[in-house]
Amino acid sequence: MPMKPLIELKGLEKSFPTRPSPTWVLRQINLTIAEGEFITIMGPSGAGKSSLLAILGLHDPSFTGEFHLDGKPVHKLSARERAGLGREFVGFVFQRFHLLEDLTVAENLDAPLGYRGVPRAEREGLVADALDRFGIVGKKDLFPAQLSGGQQQLVAVARAVIAKPKLLLADEPTGNLHTEQGREIMQLFQRLNRDGTTIVQVTHSEENAAQGHRVVRLRDGWMEKE
Repeated sequence: MPMKPLIELKGLEKSFPTRPSPTWVLRQINLTIAEGEFITIMGPSGAGKSSLLAILGLHDPSFTGEFHLDGKPVHKLSARERAGLGREFVGFVFQRFHLLEDLTVAENLDAPLGYRGVPRAEREGLVADALDRFGIVGKKDLFPAQLSGGQQQLVAVARAVIAKPKLLLADEPTGNLHTEQGREIMQLFQRLNRDGTTIVQVTHSEENAAQGHRVVRLRDGWMEKE
């Protein structure tokens, strides 16, 4: 039975206004990603990878064409509606972790739940579950600066998935990690994917790309034919 599409892009384009003509970042992107897929986006620097990820994560509304997320027409939504959809559906993992330095590990995990309006008692239970699931109970009262790079990325992944998003986006998630730390993060992604999370990662690593189901290659803003 074919999986239901989670993401559908039709004729998606992005450009910046420059003279004498626009600078194109993405051109005629047509892409369908099914629920439960693990997709890798690859391409040289300047190919449009991070721009595409920002659009998929509902961080960048300045595009043309159609973008449906779980059947909802993102291209027609207001800023408030997009923000609500992003909180409900999307978790984001960055190369530089983006943890809040003045919050402990437990407080970093609690923050996205607070943004979603999850009641305090329920938040405490979800944070405890995440600390246990990711093996970081002993780190819960430490601050990011007291953790290794691998531990910080582990916390960043836990924070991204604590509210059980359908879609996990990862921008070079192992770029700042040692090889073994990077492998541990990719094994974690595979477990999350087996549990039903749809994953889209941007990476330069062929080894990381091999962990997913298929590769989407970009060059000069265009999708290369598969």
